[in-house]
Amino acid sequence: MIRRSSGLLLHVSSLPSRFGVGDLGPGAYAFLDYMTRAGQTLWQVLPLCPVGYGNSPYASPSTFAADEFLISPERLIEDGILREDDVEDAPSFPADRVSFEAARIYKSALLDLAFVRHRENDDSPLAAEYAAFCEAHRDWLDEYALFASLKDVHGGAPWIEWDRPLAHRQPDALAAWASEHAARLDRVRFGQFIFWRQWTALRQHANRLGIQIFGDLPIYVAYDSADVWANRDLFRLDADGRPTHVAGVPPDYFSETGQRWGNPLYRWDSMAAGGFTWWRRRMAHTLAMVDLVRLDHFRGFEAFWSVPASEPTAIHGTWEQGPGAALFQAFEEERGGPLPIVAEDLGLITPRVRELMSRFGFPGMAILQFAFGGRHDSEFLPHTFRRGLVAYTGTHDNNTIRGWWDGEATSDEREHARDYLNLGDSPDALHRAGVRALMASVAEVVVTPMQDVLGLGASARMNTPGTVGEENWAWRVRSEQLTDASAEWLRQLTTLYGRGPLADGSATSTVSEFGGSETVAPAA
Repeated sequence: MIRRSSGLLLHVSSLPSRFGVGDLGPGAYAFLDYMTRAGQTLWQVLPLCPVGYGNSPYASPSTFAADEFLISPERLIEDGILREDDVEDAPSFPADRVSFEAARIYKSALLDLAFVRHRENDDSPLAAEYAAFCEAHRDWLDEYALFASLKDVHGGAPWIEWDRPLAHRQPDALAAWASEHAARLDRVRFGQFIFWRQWTALRQHANRLGIQIFGDLPIYVAYDSADVWANRDLFRLDADGRPTHVAGVPPDYFSETGQRWGNPLYRWDSMAAGGFTWWRRRMAHTLAMVDLVRLDHFRGFEAFWSVPASEPTAIHGTWEQGPGAALFQAFEEERGGPLPIVAEDLGLITPRVRELMSRFGFPGMAILQFAFGGRHDSEFLPHTFRRGLVAYTGTHDNNTIRGWWDGEATSDEREHARDYLNLGDSPDALHRAGVRALMASVAEVVVTPMQDVLGLGASARMNTPGTVGEENWAWRVRSEQLTDASAEWLRQLTTLYGRGPLADGSATSTVSEFGGSETVAPAA
């Protein structure tokens, strides 16, 4: 049974920090304190992997690796790897936007320095932890270290453009390169180790507070990734390693040509023949980092749109059968029980997709912004919600709800929303009325983007799908915006509608009720 609860959506990069991007340091712990004051028990983040094209965490060079860009310099100082004077000359970064390139250059230099000091002190307790981490994660870490260091040496070029022996993974060439560049590989492993160490500490702190981490797993991986480079037989590639078919969605109301995403498609028959080993590893690795996971584009696991790679648009694709129940049975076997999964089921969803969700007990999603201007029995209107649902005012791909009202909503949508949410002549109350409507609904879980807690406009939007630009993925919350007043408002709503911590003060895990981890005791 899913416990009635609520939480906030805010990616790690959007947290307050003095180093140009949110990280796993003091700002993250302050945000958890804010969530506790607000009575929230679920923190949803975007994929934690390294960002790729356009700074997107959904176009990553690795589904297993984490983004060392999010490492906290302050925590490295606490560990004695860096010193206070190492960060005294930190640039003055803007507080409300991610400075992707400048912050990456600055933090990479700090991590290089930390790595040098780590290597000089090979008898420290941290050195033993590092060795244990490398051994425990060898199944993905060594391949990623090779890929990342090779990509760096090749000036960031896609792997298909590397020297052919390396691009095509000739064993002698890889062994010689790894021997010659051992320090480079070690530096990549070190960054992963530090992230894992800091993330584990943060997640444990969240769990002690009764807060569960809600992660995100895209269905597809990027072509230019360690995943494809190291597992070519699992993807639909030709003899030269180029995709024969790519992912997308067919033409619909929103796009006459559909969406051609360009990710290589899986060889599901080969994966099934191998017991879905790669996917089992991927899911187990993700659930070792988070307590609950949203599966992006869940529809594609039942049937997916296959576009010939030679086609410039998605018009001439075809539907093909996905792995269906067999994949999720493999996950359950790996985990030894039910799966803490939420299905992203937005868009055109068929009865077969609903049957797959129902069979495994996966909750779906509802978005308030999609509710207005049409039928009064829309599945996105809170009074029509079913149980077993995760409801949002909007996701990371939507505008903020105020931005939607100001710049995207039609006059019919605004009129419907005004009547439904009882706004009268005060659209300034839109975000609070929207959150209240979701909180009062029968949806077991409500997740509110931090931008909608604050009632921010379109400038705070996280991502605009189909676009690439400096504005995407860049918004950050400022420390002074995490006010006691907004926390108290949220706490009152969660109490009023029975979504906060349990009445006896305990913090029963939301995830255990999704079929995941065990109950976590409240902090003393």
